[in-house]
Amino acid sequence: MRILGVDPGSLVTGWGVVDGRGSRIEGVDAGILRLQRDLPLEERLRLVHVGLTEVVAQHGPGAFAVEDIFYAKHANAAIKLGHVRGVALLVAAESGLPVHSYAPSLVKRTVTGRGRADKRQVAQLVGAILGWKELPPIDATDALAVAITHAQAARATAAGGQR
Repeated sequence: MRILGVDPGSLVTGWGVVDGRGSRIEGVDAGILRLQRDLPLEERLRLVHVGLTEVVAQHGPGAFAVEDIFYAKHANAAIKLGHVRGVALLVAAESGLPVHSYAPSLVKRTVTGRGRADKRQVAQLVGAILGWKELPPIDATDALAVAITHAQAARATAAGGQR
């Protein structure tokens, strides 16, 4: 199963594609959509839509995994993040992809064994899981972690259904 993982952000949105092959997870590609701070929010949202639509067209995922919104200190930041996440969900719906949402703490726990790991630890372990010597930008490794979380959840669900 090919999975597109997305880490939504109003300035940088990360994406990562993995293939879940039985007990193996293979990294396919990853990147970021870097958005200019001085652009109006609606233009940044349009660019996220265009960028993620291109990623879906290029990689043909069968599932879409996205990080849930976390509690933010500033309500305005959480609202902007919600807008970007909504655009990501729209891309999934337009593409006919099933959406799977994961809490940030679950993603960290799945990849590192700790729900409070920092971004650097997540990136290092994503690289180790995928066997990548060179890591993409940090927001892309976060997105890969979301995709890996879904691959492992799907494998666990499949194993539970085979009993």
